Amino acid sequence: MFRLILAAGAAPLAVFFPAVAHAAEEDGNIWLAQTANVDLGDGAVLWLEAQERFTNDASRLGQFLVRPAIGYKLDKTTTVFLGYAYVMTDPVGPVRTNEHRMFQQLSFRVAGDGKGLTVTGRTRLEQRWLEEQTGTAWRLRQQLRATAPLSGNVRAVVWTEPFIGLNQTGFQRSGLGLWRNFAGVAVPLGQRFTLEPGYLNQYVVRGGPDRIDHTASLTIAAAF
Repeated sequence: MFRLILAAGAAPLAVFFPAVAHAAEEDGNIWLAQTANVDLGDGAVLWLEAQERFTNDASRLGQFLVRPAIGYKLDKTTTVFLGYAYVMTDPVGPVRTNEHRMFQQLSFRVAGDGKGLTVTGRTRLEQRWLEEQTGTAWRLRQQLRATAPLSGNVRAVVWTEPFIGLNQTGFQRSGLGLWRNFAGVAVPLGQRFTLEPGYLNQYVVRGGPDRIDHTASLTIAAAF
């Protein structure tokens, strides 16, 4: 039932993959995320993030992620980051993996003033290592995000983010590996917290049948 409810919300996104979506395996997920953006003064910022991803019709914790980063504001709308991520992945059947990443990131505004329709971008370059395998995998992620006012302080949110493997290793394919698309709302909770619920569609390119994850996503973001 959970999978059927989420799949109903995925129909508009299926047009991106009309030929392969029918052959792909599907799963229902729940992803929870907690983020904090801390102003350290003099242009320095600290980013803290944790995610819990429940997979297999949201019946079990399939992935856990921790991602801190330090950043510097180049101007009011542009920030560079250097960060680290630890990702534990525990799929059904295959062996659990422990992944470590270093990443470099540029966050920037494309258009708008943050009040009306606003478009922002995030370019992230990752270096990935798995404890269980050898090799360094390089991956590029490019997110474009748009927000627009709805009612009061509530804003509509949509974003898209392809993941491009820049080389091939035992655990990464070169070329398109993932593509995430999100639609939801941003609801302020006081001056420092924002709740962002929505639907996230993740298309996973694999050696066998591809996979589509229909995900109920809930992020709580804090700014200090």
